[in-house]
Amino acid sequence: MRRIADMRKGQWLFVVISAAAVSAYAAAALLVPSFRPPLVRARLQVIPWAVVGHLSGGALALLAGAFQVNARLRARFLAVHRWVGRLYVVAVAIGGAGALVMATRSDGGLVTHVGFGLLAVLWLLTTALSYRAIRGGDQVGHRRWMLRSYALTFAAVTLRIYLPIALTAGLPFISAYQAISWACWVPNLIFVEWWLLRPTSVRVAPVTAGV
Repeated sequence: MRRIADMRKGQWLFVVISAAAVSAYAAAALLVPSFRPPLVRARLQVIPWAVVGHLSGGALALLAGAFQVNARLRARFLAVHRWVGRLYVVAVAIGGAGALVMATRSDGGLVTHVGFGLLAVLWLLTTALSYRAIRGGDQVGHRRWMLRSYALTFAAVTLRIYLPIALTAGLPFISAYQAISWACWVPNLIFVEWWLLRPTSVRVAPVTAGV
């Protein structure tokens, strides 16, 4: 069976902590009106269901996926892994649908519309391909597509890293936002492809079909 290298503990902890922080931010933006940034307030006035779907689905997928990529947890709690996997797929479907609608209203014009729109399409597609792979008993294909899917989910984190840096550097918001609509996810996918091509050391934990 094809081997895929797993993250080290420190790398995984970074993923979990950053995912939890951004998920908490999204939850606060949904549940605490005074906490909402101006952009979220404006979009809620126009496309409320898309905003709620994207923030809730994205936050849930971000947090759930962080635990799915841990090989030790996956091997030890296989039944939990399957149920959390189902939750992740549903969360991406909801969050991705909302993201597609929101992409058409994003600031920055065509550049951001296409950048965020393509992110949403690929997010939905990689998740669907991962689910199809495990349903067909292809464990390696399932994990490869799920890693790509989570790299796109993790764009929620990288966007919130890049944007403050760009604004602190004095870049105009629109210019920074246009660049980050692509930079928040394209490097993530490139990194995952590099990760998958590395010399491997950890065998994929056995997972049977039926997720």
